[in-house]
Amino acid sequence: MTREEDAALTEKFKGARILITGGLGFIGSALALRLVAMGSEVALIDNLLADSGANPFNLAPIRDRVTVEIRDMREPGAVAPLVEGRQFLFNLAAQTSHLGSMEDPVTDLDINCRAQLLLLEACRARAPGISIVFASTRQIYGKADYLPVDEKHPLRPPDVNGINKMAGEIYHLLYHQAYGIPVSALRLTNTYGPRMRIKDARQNFLGIWLRRVLEGQPFEVWGGEQIRDFTYIDDVVTAFLLAATVPAAQGRVFNIGAERAVSLAELARLVIEANGGGEFVTKSFPPERKRIDIGDYQADDRLFRDTTGWRPTVPLEAGLVRSMAFFRENLAHYV
Repeated sequence: MTREEDAALTEKFKGARILITGGLGFIGSALALRLVAMGSEVALIDNLLADSGANPFNLAPIRDRVTVEIRDMREPGAVAPLVEGRQFLFNLAAQTSHLGSMEDPVTDLDINCRAQLLLLEACRARAPGISIVFASTRQIYGKADYLPVDEKHPLRPPDVNGINKMAGEIYHLLYHQAYGIPVSALRLTNTYGPRMRIKDARQNFLGIWLRRVLEGQPFEVWGGEQIRDFTYIDDVVTAFLLAATVPAAQGRVFNIGAERAVSLAELARLVIEANGGGEFVTKSFPPERKRIDIGDYQADDRLFRDTTGWRPTVPLEAGLVRSMAFFRENLAHYV
């Protein structure tokens, strides 16, 4: 993004009243940091559920400049007063663990479907003009028929989480179609960077790799030949801001990807290089993970690039270095 483009985007959010669900999590907090810097008035909702990825330390630089509401979106009426008068809603609230969704499918259903409907109903009643960007996932494609995967690829979710996230995405598009609420959905691939969950692999397997190498322990690479792509958090935040403000993005679904895909073995070597040392061991996939693994994946995000002018700007090598530096300084707050 050029300096002129960034200035134009900043102008759109200066003074804007923003609501972020899942605001204490990885992407939600990164959005809050960027929006506060742009001069927005930001409110955040989070339920602080165990294993949700929420971390109050994520907001440390701006804690006195945002409003944080600890609420459970599954409760009727919990969010209705908060959407009123808001111009933009970034909906990041979700249960993100694929394995967790198989172990507790009903909770995944409540968070990724029922809570989403309650939120949309609140918007329909209290803020019908609010611009919503929904965080969807590439997991809903399942095993790819071809690479890179575009938005026309069949949807075959491999787990309960994928099914419920797909339903949540469709609910959002329905409320645009039926009620005219400005909505777009971004199917994210592996997002990484400062403030991601690293204490375990519930959010992204790369997180536990970073923790292990920072603690001087070997990390496990399952398989190693699989192909994946990784988007740095700053580029994902820019994608959300563009999706919310480009009129041509309304009512549409977009993939968000990266400049290139890498094998997991290559990624492991890049992690060690970024840290300046470390080691990993290659193992077979655990059976419970293998059942829901999607295999190779690379996003075709040309539709979003052509629609909004977005481009990823942070190479994987640079993003890993920045991530390691952040967690090396703040490790105690994330383990």
